[in-house]
Amino acid sequence: MTIDARGDTLTSQVMATIRQRIANRSLLAGAKLPSIRALARNLSVSNSTVVEAYERLVAEGLILSRPGSGFYVASQTAPLSLSEIGPKRDRAIDPLWVSRQSLDAADSDLKPGCGWMPPDWLPEESLRRALRTLSRADGASLTDYGTPLGLAPLRQLIGRRLADKGVEVSPQQILLTESGTQSIDLLCRFLVEPGDVVLVDDPCYFNFQALLRAHRVTIVSVPYTPTGPDIDLFAKVCAERRHRLYITNSAIHNPTGATLSPVVAHRLLKLADQFALTIIEDDIFADFETTAAPRLAAFDGLERVIQIGSFSKTLSASARCGFIAARPDWIDGLVDLKIATTFGGGRLNAELTLSVLRDGSYRKHLDGLRQRLSRAMVKVGGRLRNIGIVPWLEPQAGMFLWCKLPDGIDSSDVAKAALAHHVVLAPGNAFSVAQSAGSYMRFNVSQSLDDRVFQVLTAAIREAAER
Repeated sequence: MTIDARGDTLTSQVMATIRQRIANRSLLAGAKLPSIRALARNLSVSNSTVVEAYERLVAEGLILSRPGSGFYVASQTAPLSLSEIGPKRDRAIDPLWVSRQSLDAADSDLKPGCGWMPPDWLPEESLRRALRTLSRADGASLTDYGTPLGLAPLRQLIGRRLADKGVEVSPQQILLTESGTQSIDLLCRFLVEPGDVVLVDDPCYFNFQALLRAHRVTIVSVPYTPTGPDIDLFAKVCAERRHRLYITNSAIHNPTGATLSPVVAHRLLKLADQFALTIIEDDIFADFETTAAPRLAAFDGLERVIQIGSFSKTLSASARCGFIAARPDWIDGLVDLKIATTFGGGRLNAELTLSVLRDGSYRKHLDGLRQRLSRAMVKVGGRLRNIGIVPWLEPQAGMFLWCKLPDGIDSSDVAKAALAHHVVLAPGNAFSVAQSAGSYMRFNVSQSLDDRVFQVLTAAIREAAER
């Protein structure tokens, strides 16, 4: 047997040959592999190529090296079929449905229901430039734990960015985290106990629900309007039972795209004070704004409000970096929790984030991104209307359209039908605690520009209507 020098690298081809032999059970668990010289002679490659292939397979855990004896097939080698490792398309619609389907999707699948933008919408060149700079950094930046609060220069920069939104905070009141999701997880660990009652919007970001369920709290929802939560119902719910926490987005609400009004913001804070309610304000979409919306944290001065954010939407979902801005006495307890759960912070990601944010091109990237999203919002909104899908409102900024499907159409049925054609949608009830959004769907306009999205949508709606 010989290796084709015109194809992949010789090392990759040798590795593929070994994998295939293991997969078809020519080599069983515990079997000894051919010696380096024997395999090199059999495949007509150099000894060094086989050495490199074997070393990489050892690193993957597929084979084992026994000094003085040779290489052997590892015991955990039973191959998995694609049906076992791929997304479970019959999964029930729940708060994790969109995340699982989007994250499990193949690169070729379309994801108008996901919550992030395509790679070419993000500052890839700035990230590459920052990585090159980091590769020349001192050893501590590349290998050491971060401090408990996180990289000081990045916290200072975040403090200045928050001040631009009216939130006055010192760097000592900012705790860096691995993501916005970790921020909420830490805050739930810090603020609530199993059985406590937590308020959310309806609809709300589905992962709020997933995290709260993981913390075994009771979730109560309040309908969301174009100017914020239905404040009269909010007051009624607070008066009926004691709530510990309210989690929301103020600027560019997810999934609706709505913006909190100053009047509703003031009434919310009065109710929070009256009922001893702590508010987590997720400001992850801040950089999408063209005009700054009211911030609860700015009005409140971080007394009852905690603000969180991250850079996964505008910079990179791979370089995980988020933050919590809160009262000094709360930050101290959160630091202890961070150490207990993750020990040191992701210093390398923090250094990378800082490098990109300091890059003069990042501001230009945001300006271009807002314009691009604005154009996509108009285009996608028009195409959705053409097939009978109507946006709930016209968002001032952001990347989401919350839309009403034609009468009598269940978005869960449409989403499941589209999934069979490799299109991941976001059905409304994934966002609704009350399960009252069955006729709604969220669209990410940056992921909805391919003609196939609308072709599949049209067919899925027709199929649902014929049932």
